[in-house]
Amino acid sequence: MTPAPLPLDVPLPGGDSLPGLLDGPAAARAGLVLGHGAGAGMAHPFLAQLAQGLAARGVAVLRYQFPFMARGSRRPDPPALAQAAVRAAVAEAARRWPGLALFAGGKSFGGRMASQAQAAEPLAGVRGLVFVGFPLHPARQPSIARAEHLQAVQVPMLFLQGTRDTLAELPLVTQVAQGLGERATLHVVDGADHGFEVLVRSGRTDAAVREELLETMAGWMLARAA
Repeated sequence: MTPAPLPLDVPLPGGDSLPGLLDGPAAARAGLVLGHGAGAGMAHPFLAQLAQGLAARGVAVLRYQFPFMARGSRRPDPPALAQAAVRAAVAEAARRWPGLALFAGGKSFGGRMASQAQAAEPLAGVRGLVFVGFPLHPARQPSIARAEHLQAVQVPMLFLQGTRDTLAELPLVTQVAQGLGERATLHVVDGADHGFEVLVRSGRTDAAVREELLETMAGWMLARAA
């Protein structure tokens, strides 16, 4: 039976804090600071399943709530505020997991904000970034402008992208990854949309997709944690 996540507070500069959840196996070999998307918080079932699955594979996970979600708003935080939340969560993870190989990223908005924070000023101790559906552009507005800051990111990056993702057309994601050279690893999930759901007629299941994501994420991080 999977242990329940441990609630925690992520301290912010100035004395405030953000709610968080910790899935941490005793023998963890790496740690991931995992931000949520713009439309659902840290307790969303998809994010919870990722955290629990990674913990079972030796990767501790710290989830956290962005300020807008913590106060019950639907409007995502401006980048500066969101990036400050990412930095606070990374600092809390480093405090709780001294000496553990640390990674950061998230689902959609959470991954994008982690990348912006890393581009602006490297996140202390972070060895790589994990993007679970990088939101490259708005739906039906193909562009790579949102990826321009990634050129300033000097740590390895893992892109997990579905072939039906309307927020990241695959040829454009491929172009971005190729432009980043050896820093980028692109893993394409056949048939998956932005939420990593698949059509019944594909012959695959959402559970199988999650297993593919978990195996890829854990393998990539653990290979860089050695």
